[in-house]
Amino acid sequence: MEEKHQKARSLVQRLSSVAAESKSAAEAIAEIRRLSKQDPEMRAPLADAGAVPLLAARLLNHHHHQSSAAEAQENAAAALLNLSISAREALMCTPGILDALAAALRLLSPAAAQHAAATLYSLLSVEAYRSIIGSKKPLIAALVDLLGAPGAPTRSIKDALKALFGLALDPLNRTALVELGAVPPLFALVVKDGRRGVVEDATAVIAQVAGCDESVEAFRRVDGVSVLVDLVVEGSGRARENAAAALLNLVKSGGDKAVGTSGTWTGRRRP
Repeated sequence: MEEKHQKARSLVQRLSSVAAESKSAAEAIAEIRRLSKQDPEMRAPLADAGAVPLLAARLLNHHHHQSSAAEAQENAAAALLNLSISAREALMCTPGILDALAAALRLLSPAAAQHAAATLYSLLSVEAYRSIIGSKKPLIAALVDLLGAPGAPTRSIKDALKALFGLALDPLNRTALVELGAVPPLFALVVKDGRRGVVEDATAVIAQVAGCDESVEAFRRVDGVSVLVDLVVEGSGRARENAAAALLNLVKSGGDKAVGTSGTWTGRRRP
């Protein structure tokens, strides 16, 4: 194991001693990505050696759009995802890590954005981190924007949905999700997106978000109850379960307001 620590220290030292935009730096980042993926035992040594701040800095340095810089940013985001599997505390203890992931979500590279969303989902598996991550409004806004990004790959959308689901598991984050405009794009995915798994993942987030007072009005604006009722009747197994849970949570959170208002939602007009 000491050999792995030495290798990690050498690689991180190499990255820290060269210019950020140099070919040598890009090669070191690519090697960190490769090792952290292929050898799980290298993840903790790389984190201990100080790889995380250097990788995060690469994501924050987003003023360079040439192909080599974009590739290095993608590799940095992928390496952070790999490290998050075994060294979540090292990531969360790094100043600026959430700002770096928010920046990655807005990069032109779909792969970097997808890796950043997946990293957030990994970090959100730790209950104690949910409120910390949820306090970063620009980060939530970037995740929400990814849902409706033109041409966003299915995998990016699914990872963003999983991260939003992790956030919504903390009741205090549900209000922030509503206030930052998550409800319209979530329902847009349900109504318009036929990609496999997307509707199921979107309704899972909707079911959690429904558990706050603010959701009643937000759902009303998008005719949400009608959409959910249709899903209960016609949706796939998991989408049906999620839609039923969303309706139940909506009634629980909104009480008489939800029940009374739902009578005005008479269902979507069918073509």
